Amino acid sequence: MPEQDPPPPETFELPLAGFQGTPDEIERQWFDQVYTGRGDRMPQLTVRAVVMGSLLGGVLSLTNLYVGLKSGWGFGVAITACILSYAIWTTFYQLGLVGSKMTILENNCMQSTASSAGYSTGGTLISAFAAYMMIHNQPLSIPLTLAWVFFIAVLGVTMAIPMKRQMINIEQLRFPSGIAAAETLVALHSHGAKGMRAARALGIAGLAAAVSKFWFEGLDLFNEKIAAFSLAALVERLNLKTIGQTWMDRTVMVGWEPMFIAAGVLTGLRVSVSMFLGGTLCWCVFVPILQHQGVTHAAGYKELILWTVWGGASCMVASGLLSFAFQWRSVLRAFSDLGKMFSLGKKKNDELSAIETPGSWFVAGQGISLVALAVLAHESFGMPYWQSLLAVLLSFLLSLVACRVTGETDTTPVGAMGKVTQLIFGVVHPAGTPGTVAAARAMDVNLMSANITAGAAGSAADLLTDLKSGYLLGAHPRKQFLAQFAGIFVGTLVTVLCFRVMVPSAEVLGSKQFPAPSAQTWKAVALALGNGFDTLEPVKKWSILIGGLVGIILPLLAKLFPKYDKWIPSAAGIGLAWTFDWYYSLMFLIGALLGYVLEKSVPKASKEYTFPVASGVIAGDALMGVLIQFCRNGPGIIRQLLG
Repeated sequence: MPEQDPPPPETFELPLAGFQGTPDEIERQWFDQVYTGRGDRMPQLTVRAVVMGSLLGGVLSLTNLYVGLKSGWGFGVAITACILSYAIWTTFYQLGLVGSKMTILENNCMQSTASSAGYSTGGTLISAFAAYMMIHNQPLSIPLTLAWVFFIAVLGVTMAIPMKRQMINIEQLRFPSGIAAAETLVALHSHGAKGMRAARALGIAGLAAAVSKFWFEGLDLFNEKIAAFSLAALVERLNLKTIGQTWMDRTVMVGWEPMFIAAGVLTGLRVSVSMFLGGTLCWCVFVPILQHQGVTHAAGYKELILWTVWGGASCMVASGLLSFAFQWRSVLRAFSDLGKMFSLGKKKNDELSAIETPGSWFVAGQGISLVALAVLAHESFGMPYWQSLLAVLLSFLLSLVACRVTGETDTTPVGAMGKVTQLIFGVVHPAGTPGTVAAARAMDVNLMSANITAGAAGSAADLLTDLKSGYLLGAHPRKQFLAQFAGIFVGTLVTVLCFRVMVPSAEVLGSKQFPAPSAQTWKAVALALGNGFDTLEPVKKWSILIGGLVGIILPLLAKLFPKYDKWIPSAAGIGLAWTFDWYYSLMFLIGALLGYVLEKSVPKASKEYTFPVASGVIAGDALMGVLIQFCRNGPGIIRQLLG
């Protein structure tokens, strides 16, 4: 084949319609029409792409860690990383600091590294590990946490290797977020001015949010007298005068967390209205009734959450499992893929096999992770080796399902995967007598087995989403896998160490500072399965029953009446609102209304700027929050580590 320059970005036509024919014909069409002339000629897995992706992913992982501890949610970082990387490298080039711009496939590898570092390693920290801290009132050691997070990520990333060729190459599942990332890259490299405008909007929004955050809670780092004029102090005085301490103790007040307004813009009206409805029912109706009836005299979020979490967790678990059950066709297709996946890897000599990630990497990654996690689980929690093997086998089967659901719906049912494992291990490793060592061990096994499954499913789905972007752009699959794998190292180190600084003790979790809704749910399920439901107060049992019914009825209504599903509240949104402060749901609603108004009144500007501005607000608010926590807790943690 004669040498030729790679095509300019504006000629990149994404093969969104897919290809037709037999599996061999489909793969050959992609190889000839998309990969040839791009992936075989264009720089992609370069040092600068991996370094830039690692740096951006490490920084953005802090935003997900912070937002997750606040709200229990996580946001994909791939598109944000693409915009920032393009802007930073273009600026370097214009200043003469670097000799060339990044190619579109370099930027693709960069976003794979950033996505892995920013998304694949922090989810287990805000859920299972935080729940462990809340149950035992102490954290796992840093070396132990590093090992757990790293090997779970390795398990998930390598687990996706045999799935890629079947789900992306042959079946051509959509993976909508992967399509969005590919389209963003094409737009950035084809229309540089538009990309720079988006980057400027993101930067300005981030800076404004960071200043706002520092004014809200950072002034006391300098002087207590100055702190009296902080935004937090002003808001508190306003609440005391207009709302009163009684309702403030029920979290019903005005707050100021711009990241949740931005999150509401991205989340949309249906879920945000559902959150507000659920939050109002919880904190303005349920809690006052409990207090008036003398069931509890608790006040403040940290005490009241012990009563509200049961209904919210039950609603989220039931709706998640039911939504998962609705995907039964995907489940069947996923399991029918098992033989096809591994038969595709037997073609040793074809050109495509030479660029795909080899099956030997899958075997090595799974074997090393299995041995490492089995030893960690046994030494840390006394978990029998056969149960570790069962957890890893479950992880593969459930990750297979989670990846297919992600490919078809763009929603990764990580929570449902974790809860399925918790329920299975509730049978495999049943509850002991409450208060005994056996009961504590059952809770630990329940948490960590589900931790393996949920973490692996999240990492595998994240990798396949990124590989979808590369597939559309014509990237070298093996090189993109290596970029994704590289991000695990930085992501593990940054998230674990920063988590320890941000959460120096269990007292921080479940507080106003870090409500940790995801951890509250994991803790509630582990306690119920570890100690037995008989130990719960009657109100909590009724909350579980009613919350579960709500979590079943709402998805059923949406399924039965699809024309009206946008008017049917989201069970996940309602349940989540029972696990964090009322004013969070208010800010989500404000953001959703703001986004709706902008979309209708200025659709063109809204389409160009909504995502960058919202992402900038979330990043700026979260990063300043992390920096403030570092200033407060960092020196003490460093002294502890140094002995």
